[in-house]
Amino acid sequence: MAKSKKRHPQKNGRAPAAIAAANQRQQQAINSDQTSSFQPLNMFFGGSRNAGYQAIPSTENLTDNNDDHYFTSSPHQLEDHDVMIDMPTSGTNTPANYHSDIETSSNSPMSSVEVDVCFPTPNKKEEGGVDYEALEEFIENEKKEAAEHKHEKTQHRRRLSTMGASESRRYSMYGDRMMNPADKNETDHYRVTYYSSAEPSTIHARSIGEIPEYNQDETLTDMMKKGCFWIDIHNPTDSEMKALSKVFKIHPLTIEDISMEEQREKCEVFMNYYFVCFRSFDQDEFSATYMQPSAIYIIILKEGVLTFHFKSMPHPHNVRKRIKQLKDYINVTPDWICYGLLDDITDSFAPLIRAIEFEVDSIDELVLILKESEQSDMLRRIGYCRKRMMGLLRLLSSKTDVVKTLIKRGEIAPEDGTRPALSKEVALYLGDVQDHIISMLLSLNHYEKISSRSHSNYLAQISIEMTQTNNEINDVLSKLTALGSILVPMNLVTGAWGMNVQVPGQFQEDLTWFGGIITTILIFCVISTLLMRYYHIV
Repeated sequence: MAKSKKRHPQKNGRAPAAIAAANQRQQQAINSDQTSSFQPLNMFFGGSRNAGYQAIPSTENLTDNNDDHYFTSSPHQLEDHDVMIDMPTSGTNTPANYHSDIETSSNSPMSSVEVDVCFPTPNKKEEGGVDYEALEEFIENEKKEAAEHKHEKTQHRRRLSTMGASESRRYSMYGDRMMNPADKNETDHYRVTYYSSAEPSTIHARSIGEIPEYNQDETLTDMMKKGCFWIDIHNPTDSEMKALSKVFKIHPLTIEDISMEEQREKCEVFMNYYFVCFRSFDQDEFSATYMQPSAIYIIILKEGVLTFHFKSMPHPHNVRKRIKQLKDYINVTPDWICYGLLDDITDSFAPLIRAIEFEVDSIDELVLILKESEQSDMLRRIGYCRKRMMGLLRLLSSKTDVVKTLIKRGEIAPEDGTRPALSKEVALYLGDVQDHIISMLLSLNHYEKISSRSHSNYLAQISIEMTQTNNEINDVLSKLTALGSILVPMNLVTGAWGMNVQVPGQFQEDLTWFGGIITTILIFCVISTLLMRYYHIV
């Protein structure tokens, strides 16, 4: 910041001393930095790199020894119109609109070191396994926090446990859908669901730390060591994601995709797990977000499965219900749980596609049968049907690549055994899921072609009806024109004999002239009509 100030050295005895001191320091800086390149202004003027621009103090506050003053011209040439700039060598007071280097450095609280950082590959010793010590430490911390807030009201505690995720985590920046924060009214009070093939029932809890409370004799570590487990978390918080990443050695890129609600469907293979992002949709027909996509994130470990989602969805419950019905016939493994989720999500599209099939067939039959008065809502029906088809095509188009990638990479068993191997039976079932998805895509493409043809037929039908109406109007106008062509000469004759002047037969007392005129007019009408009939004018 610069300030213009009129200076009169002869009226202030301290000003020449300040000018001399500034001149000496400037000369020293020039001599020492002759070979250096240009630096930012703070460094160039000898000030600290962290110091910002400041306004010049008043003349009364100038001192000879403490302040540094620099001029736009030589001190010996200082005139009344010159500008003086004060650049302090110390201090951190900066204007609100100026950001110094320290604010943009990695140590600033405004930026995180963990953002867009290439993390090193872990050692072989750190690749697989579950860090049960970190898990128990996280549970203990949650218990302490719960004890500290025990005196609070139940409603307030519920708000912290269910609404904290949407308040603390970062929302998506990808814009694939209308990324609204998780609806707090939809958030279930019990966000965490724990299932294990060794447990007699499914455990629903408010947080991960509450899971062992339902089994007083064992800890969560002991429960997880019994067999294949499945932890489903609705609307996870940042603290839970950080703890789970440490416990299960989840890569930061995976944590980022989940926290940011990545909507692109994909299957990624890491050192000790598979990461699958699969999209479903809001199935509530009375909801404002009906047919809006909602993703579920699946982490397939060797020991179990972790799933995350930010909207309520019925698929985890359906899979657990299916496992309960088939537990005597199947071996519950992490890859089977993943297959169950993918299969249930895929099957949820079948009723919609069947309804679209009925709607498309009815539109295709009625568009050429109904009359114009009965087709008032046909265009709306076609548009709504095509909109639903495009939404389903958008959700199904990338699913085949996800399942194909999972089958292809899952069949390759890892040499070190840290990653779960996809069994041949599950690979066959995943192939069946892929076939269903392809069949649905083919059906939707076929229905889209039919609806497009129906749309074209509807517009053609409207065009034909408009053409017919125009032809009828033109026929009526042509008849009126023919009638006018006949009446105009008749008016001419009658007008000529009706003028107030002398005309032939004016003094005749009989009707000879009158009869002759009427006869001539009638003969003209007959001849004109015959000519128009001959030329198909009327």
